Amino acid sequence: MDNRPIGFFDSGIGGLTSIPHLMKQLPDERIIFFGDTARTPYGSKSPDTIRQFTLQIGNFLARQNVKMIVIACNTVSATCLDDLRKAFPEIPVIGVISPTARVVARDCSPQDRIGILATKVTVRSGAYEKKIREKNPEMEHLYSKACPAFVPLIEEGIIDNKIMDLTIKYYLDDFMKDNDINTLVLGCTHYPLIKDNLQRIYPGINIVNSSKEVATAVHIELEKRNMFAGPNGGENFFYASDLSENFVNMIQLILGKEQDELNIRFKNLDI
Repeated sequence: MDNRPIGFFDSGIGGLTSIPHLMKQLPDERIIFFGDTARTPYGSKSPDTIRQFTLQIGNFLARQNVKMIVIACNTVSATCLDDLRKAFPEIPVIGVISPTARVVARDCSPQDRIGILATKVTVRSGAYEKKIREKNPEMEHLYSKACPAFVPLIEEGIIDNKIMDLTIKYYLDDFMKDNDINTLVLGCTHYPLIKDNLQRIYPGINIVNSSKEVATAVHIELEKRNMFAGPNGGENFFYASDLSENFVNMIQLILGKEQDELNIRFKNLDI
């Protein structure tokens, strides 16, 4: 039994979409989440800048005595996973890309035509294509699309309206048609927040959700290491580099409950 918290972090609010899946699978676990809302989005920044920010946040989480670090951000997973593991060899570090690639390789057929939606950095890295083909070399039809406007719109809560729908169609109408896409991989933890939009605009599309898969990966890793928490009733802390009203509102929107009911405390943090 290990009652230390699990540390999650993201460039902004997107990583919050992993939390409900984890709470459902592992209700006894405590969470420390850090959203770098003052410096979001990461997807258009240089790898060196992303690495600098990531190691700062990793140091903060290590000081909180977390038992695991979860990179709830595809951009960081694509660029800095090995850096974090080298910096904190005593703490298990889980990224988003490998668990999601495992599901695609397992559940999709070589005939499926798979569109990977992600940030510019993740697309340029080729991380999804590489991981999927490592796990299933027969997967041929993989197509990536950078959608840089999605994250800032989602961060502002511009989701269920015509602006988001028009942005989706701007990026994806030709991409979906030209490549005959039948499966979309949400290669950014922000993108589950527009899953309903995607399914409404492109009915019948199969969607693979990276936020859901990272929670399953955490479960597997805790079981392997015998690190499950026992019932403890501890608080979940949600930190942000800019503790805006929007950040608090999005937590309540994603988790679907008020902060007192979830035993949540918010803190502003300048790292």
